[in-house]
Amino acid sequence: MTTPIKDISIYLDAQVVGDETLLIKGLAPLEDARAGELSFISNPKYEKKAASSKASVLITNKVFEGVDKTFLVVKDPYYSFTRLLYLFYPPKRMPEGIHPSAHLAENVLLGEGVSIGPAAIVDAGVVIGDRVQIGAGVFVGADTRIGVDTLVYPNVSIRENVTIGERVIIHCGAVIGSDGFGFAFHEGKHHKIPQVGGVIIDDDVEIGANVTIDRGALGNTTIGRGTKFDNQVHVAHNVKIGSDTLLVAQVGISGSVTIGNHVTLAGQAGVVGHLTIGDNVVAAAKTGVSKDVPAGEMISGFPHFSHKQWLKSQVVFQDLPALRAQVKSLSGKIETLEKELEALKTGKGTS
Repeated sequence: MTTPIKDISIYLDAQVVGDETLLIKGLAPLEDARAGELSFISNPKYEKKAASSKASVLITNKVFEGVDKTFLVVKDPYYSFTRLLYLFYPPKRMPEGIHPSAHLAENVLLGEGVSIGPAAIVDAGVVIGDRVQIGAGVFVGADTRIGVDTLVYPNVSIRENVTIGERVIIHCGAVIGSDGFGFAFHEGKHHKIPQVGGVIIDDDVEIGANVTIDRGALGNTTIGRGTKFDNQVHVAHNVKIGSDTLLVAQVGISGSVTIGNHVTLAGQAGVVGHLTIGDNVVAAAKTGVSKDVPAGEMISGFPHFSHKQWLKSQVVFQDLPALRAQVKSLSGKIETLEKELEALKTGKGTS
């Protein structure tokens, strides 16, 4: 598609500085963009590359002096470019209707404009809202509810008694409502504890590929509005996660953990069971969260402690070989001095 720069400026509520007659034929990264294409700069460290880019238009939060480009000036270039991606590349929908190879129980309730792909299975008592898209090979268990405009990609398994909100995105291979890891040890054996709770996922949640979210043992595992999961995250039974939280790849959360709003758990962070993590906490990659974390903290390490202290510790850690050599040298000198001092005390010292 070719779009006048003026129309784009109206769409983004942006100020045009430069040629208002330009036609934009596409979007591209800063270094790959060609004439007629639009790119963006949101990080100051890339400002030096603005002049060398072949992009005709740059979305920025200011005009770069000495750069011969047309600028679209906005408050948040990254977000504005995201909006343009939706404009230039509208999401493709699955074909509306039920594929002949799909299997639906007799008492399934479907909204309008629903898409159900090949070999999908929808069990008894399921309620599916308007414009929901169910991909190929998806299983939806009994008495599950899926809200309007939700997108479920192929080969997702949604077990029984799961509630999914509106505009949720679930990527390939995710498993929602698997049994929690609960066993009672009795007379030398581990006896399975029935996991009879459910999972409740609020609106605008995105769940990455191969994520597993366990059902509650008795109550529900709950995921708050707008929370985003990267790939291969595991959430155990009865976990409560707040709104707009980010869980990055390979995060693992043990059972009965409560996580607040706007929390970030970076890649491979792990959380011990029955803890509480307050709002706006950031846990750096590979952090082992081993006790409750107050709101607003940034933590690192295993067991975790203040990120600032962790950074200082890393500096010391790099110096450990030199410090070890220095300690050995000082220990030798101290041992020599102690021998000389002992000799002086006993009158055997040299004059």
